Amino acid sequence: MDTSEAGPIDVVVLKFPGNRFKGEIGPALRDLVVRDLVRIVDLIFVYKDADGSVGVVELAGLGPDLEPSFVGISGQLEGGMLDAEDAEEIAPTLEPGTSAAVLAVENRWLIPFIAAVRRADGELVDQARVPSEVVAEFRDAAGPAALGSL
Repeated sequence: MDTSEAGPIDVVVLKFPGNRFKGEIGPALRDLVVRDLVRIVDLIFVYKDADGSVGVVELAGLGPDLEPSFVGISGQLEGGMLDAEDAEEIAPTLEPGTSAAVLAVENRWLIPFIAAVRRADGELVDQARVPSEVVAEFRDAAGPAALGSL
């Protein structure tokens, strides 16, 4: 793949109570994919049972309950970026009876901007992500005037 066609990839871990995944995130994720804002490079589900045993489910192994929620996403997956080692790294952060969705998400919306920076002989020096909770707390504390500043 030409680097001018690649966006940065974030690995996102989303933790959920219980070990039965619900399909609500599927349609929201599919909407981002359809609008070509992101591409899902890989996706795994990690769960820890009440007895502490850990399991991993890949998108293809979701079963009939959840699979319809992820239609339109599974065709994008290259797979291979997330594996058992990633699940082992996440497992200690899960309490018994909880689960996590781990996504590798390519930020396609950045591709045109990255190309423009390269054409201008620019380069990325550093990158950081401010969690949405922190942004919301800042906006709440600063009041209406802060809305325009972020």
